[in-house]
Amino acid sequence: HPGMIIVLESTTYPGTTREVLLPKLGKEKGLQVGKDFFLAFSPERVDPGREDWTTLNTPKVIGGITEECSEVAAAWYSQALEKVVPVSSAETAELSKLLENTFRMINIGMVNELAIMCERLGVDVWEVIDAAATKPFGFMKFTPGPGLGGHCIPIDPLYLSWKMKAFQYNARFIELAADINTNMPRYVVSRVMDAFNERGLSLKGSTCLVLGAAYKPDIDDIRESPALDVIGLLQKKGAYVEYHDPYIPRLQTHDGLEMKSVIDVMDAVRNADCVIIITNHKVYDYQAILNEANFIFDSRNALGTQGKNNPKVDRL
Repeated sequence: HPGMIIVLESTTYPGTTREVLLPKLGKEKGLQVGKDFFLAFSPERVDPGREDWTTLNTPKVIGGITEECSEVAAAWYSQALEKVVPVSSAETAELSKLLENTFRMINIGMVNELAIMCERLGVDVWEVIDAAATKPFGFMKFTPGPGLGGHCIPIDPLYLSWKMKAFQYNARFIELAADINTNMPRYVVSRVMDAFNERGLSLKGSTCLVLGAAYKPDIDDIRESPALDVIGLLQKKGAYVEYHDPYIPRLQTHDGLEMKSVIDVMDAVRNADCVIIITNHKVYDYQAILNEANFIFDSRNALGTQGKNNPKVDRL
């Protein structure tokens, strides 16, 4: 209706606000944008579980369909947030969010591939990354893991890749990184199988405990979590799989199997043939887990130096 401010915050491909929303809100209702109503895009910027940067103090990027839309939306958000960053268009704001998430996805893909290469070279990837991180300029630290999770990083860059196909352009970095990240759960399970073989054991018929199901530490969000892929792959290999996560009391696998988190994590650790650390929650007593476990595959370097050169531990 006249005088309304409408702001899209959901991450999407460049052009959504102008090409999809504007016709429905403007022409179809006989209203003029920038005069009768105001339309803008302002991406959500949140990091679940983080307390130092919140909605209040994280700079808020805003791009309107018109200059008037940007001004009105910026004035509206400025009443509640510490810093507003106006940009020239809705498309700029839309693409800025995709750049943020694509930057992270590609760099994680790079260190995931580095982990694979380091394993073949016989080099400790965690030591390599820590050494590189001592450089005070020109380097940002990313760490490998069992795959990407959450509703942003694994998915959002593919919006841009899809959009560019309409311009006969192949977003090669995005698609390559997505391929590497998507295959990390399979790589983790292959490493677990190799470790069993080296010990003269079989993964089929073994008991595996997946430690951590949330997609990142210390939260209760399981969306797109690599734990679901690892659990499913282990089950397909014939392993009996249990999981523990203090934040995820129950889950449903990709195959529709309902699972409940084990009640006594240390009892499950002792009874498992293999403990696979997928999510490095801070609440876990990793020293006790190391002491009691028969074998651990640490995909997050949760054990730190305690897991290095330990015959009971294989690390990503």
